[in-house]
Amino acid sequence: MMGVVVVGILLVAVVIAVEAIAGRIRIASPILMVLAGIVLSLVPGMPKVHLDPEVVLVLVLPPLLYAAALNTSVPAFRANLRPIGLLAVGLTLFTTVAVGLAAWAAIPALPLAAALALGAIVAPPDAVAATSIARRAGLPRRLVTLLEGESLLNDATALVAYRVAVGIAVGAVAVGVGAIGGDFVVASLGGLVVGYVVARVLAWVRAMVEDDLLDNALALITPFVAYLPAEAIHASGVLAVVITGLYLGHRESALMSASSRLVSHAIWRMIEFLLQGIVFVLIGLQLPELLRGLGGYRSGLVAGGTLVVIAAVILSRFAYVFPVTYLTRLIKRGHASEPGPPWQVPAVISWAGLRGVVSMAAAFALPLTTLDGAAFPQRDLILFITFMVVLVTLVVQGLTLPWVIRRLRLPRPDPIEDALQEAQGQEAAATAALARLNELVEQDPPPPGVAEALRENAEYRRLAAWERLGAERTGRGHHETPSAAYRRLRQAMIQAERDEFVARRDRGDLDEEILSEVNRRLDLEEAALVRETAGGEGEEPIRAALASERRGPRSECPHLAEVRDRAVEPSTPEGCTDCLREGTHWVHLRLCLSCGNVGCCDSSPRRHADRHHHASNHPIIRSFEPGESWRWCYVDEILV
Repeated sequence: MMGVVVVGILLVAVVIAVEAIAGRIRIASPILMVLAGIVLSLVPGMPKVHLDPEVVLVLVLPPLLYAAALNTSVPAFRANLRPIGLLAVGLTLFTTVAVGLAAWAAIPALPLAAALALGAIVAPPDAVAATSIARRAGLPRRLVTLLEGESLLNDATALVAYRVAVGIAVGAVAVGVGAIGGDFVVASLGGLVVGYVVARVLAWVRAMVEDDLLDNALALITPFVAYLPAEAIHASGVLAVVITGLYLGHRESALMSASSRLVSHAIWRMIEFLLQGIVFVLIGLQLPELLRGLGGYRSGLVAGGTLVVIAAVILSRFAYVFPVTYLTRLIKRGHASEPGPPWQVPAVISWAGLRGVVSMAAAFALPLTTLDGAAFPQRDLILFITFMVVLVTLVVQGLTLPWVIRRLRLPRPDPIEDALQEAQGQEAAATAALARLNELVEQDPPPPGVAEALRENAEYRRLAAWERLGAERTGRGHHETPSAAYRRLRQAMIQAERDEFVARRDRGDLDEEILSEVNRRLDLEEAALVRETAGGEGEEPIRAALASERRGPRSECPHLAEVRDRAVEPSTPEGCTDCLREGTHWVHLRLCLSCGNVGCCDSSPRRHADRHHHASNHPIIRSFEPGESWRWCYVDEILV
């Protein structure tokens, strides 16, 4: 027992150290975790640590998927459901068959059913690695949503295919299209139903729980409450967990108190961090055991089979993603009038197929024998090949993915557009809050000064978001908005308050229980201040986009005079001119003040306003959204 505890503490220590190193050298931590596990496995005296597939599939996978689903945008998921389905279901099955046939051809003694089991094992990309790298590299949010949605759902497809292929290989499942299709339907529909029912029941229960401790205790068991019943009826437990997480995450603000949400976010971040790190280190630790299992194989067979499968895993993703990206538009529209995305989009999606935890767990879950008592065909070779697929895709594709994203010049999320959306939302929220305040004050007037203080606070929050768009130099020698100064000074005041409370506790003038409650209130306020600062990344991305040495203040923009008194008629008042012609959609609209062209914003898929500027050199656009009048100069890159 003591040995298990020591190994567990060692793994946690390794995870913490590797995470710290990964943050400094800006490499995705899953890559370094696997490499650290390999290095650790070569240390003399290191005890053998076996990767238990039941532990991974039952205890690790559900909470990881649930945490990812909680943070997934349901509207974005719903808007991209078709491409997500094509990746999560279509690509997973295509990869299973393509890799299975390639392995069957390359490894003479491998039966087709066992080869397809190998294909299903390596088919699903990891739910963590690719999206974490993509976000850090600045991949457009829609592509991150596609990769995130794929990773949430493809495990369900792969595990059902794996179950069928393994059943055929051991003689437990009869070969037949009807039987295989029936398994898929039962697993999918069962997972959907169980996930929805569990989500509705838990939402009802948690809405009545007011204690933060009980609420988060219920949250901790939620993924297992969804997973285990689904698996018990041979449905997809993975799909049940995802549906539950999406539903509860979407309704989080209505189901949980503010303090409960703060605790919940901290708990799930810690769970994700530890579980992901430990499992990736465990993957690396399996190398010695896998190498021992290859004792009876010819090195040429091992090397050849491994290279063929790795090539099939990587190339099959390209072979599927590129045709599906463009052909589905032809089928959907019946003609080629709707342009597809630039080739860089399917290229980066194709290169983002990093494998990980589920693949290794599924490989180790292969049975040792078939029903007739024979050894499972080529089990040790399948285990080694799976390990190499995980290692190569994580290290090679993972390390090069940021470079690929930069080389393909895909547009990064626009900090100006983000700040505009936040400012517009804060403006509307402040208006609604002040209207509600006026209603309540009229019904039951509060003590003097209370309403005024609340109005000042609402005004501060309203202006703070707009200030991020128009940061100007101050006498302190660098950019600092009033709201940033407020946060800086208030944080210093909070620390002074905290120090005084602690000093009074140390002198015996303040009870420890009172100090704990005071500290809790101060911590909540400071957390909100720090969160505002972190949300703006120190406001540097916006300043970088809005200001440079050659850019002047608003009054210095010479292009404004060209359009100041010009009356323009919008080309298509009902929407983006080019989107309406192409049949695509937009997020926000922009009006060219030179010619009246209506184009879509940089958060829209086609970015037609930006394209119009580059084609026409017209300098200034105005927001074409109701109630907005801000203008943007493309040449000077400032709000005017």
